[in-house]
Amino acid sequence: MSIAWRWKVFFGEVIYNSTLLFLHEHFKGRLIMNWTQGQTSGVLRILNLKANDQSTYFSRIFLQATEGMKLWQSRAGTKLIIHALSTTMASPSIIPSAVPTAGLENTRGQRNPSLLNLGAMVGMVMAKVVVIIPLYGWVIFLWWKQR
Repeated sequence: MSIAWRWKVFFGEVIYNSTLLFLHEHFKGRLIMNWTQGQTSGVLRILNLKANDQSTYFSRIFLQATEGMKLWQSRAGTKLIIHALSTTMASPSIIPSAVPTAGLENTRGQRNPSLLNLGAMVGMVMAKVVVIIPLYGWVIFLWWKQR
């Protein structure tokens, strides 16, 4: 598998290429790709954000499959918007970490985690109903048969 990231425009400059081990000069020492071969997801993180990091980023993934080379790409891209840090805080509970970092993650097409929890809960309730109703029916049948 090979992962490449471009910025600014779809056919813009390459900022990261896992096959060529390439990293754009602008991002030297600030770009972390959290992905290893075999994983099904990963995160590209830019440390120490600068104002000129604000842009649109485009991912391209190549996979050698048994049917040949497969390609997935983000044509719309992921837009990174940088806001100035506020000097006042609304609530300390909303601070994600003590070190201000920002990550890029293409979440297009991914499910909302809260919906997954709801789906799991509904599935468990249905499984219990499917198991408990026949079990109660069997107990009532045995009780009726002994009478």
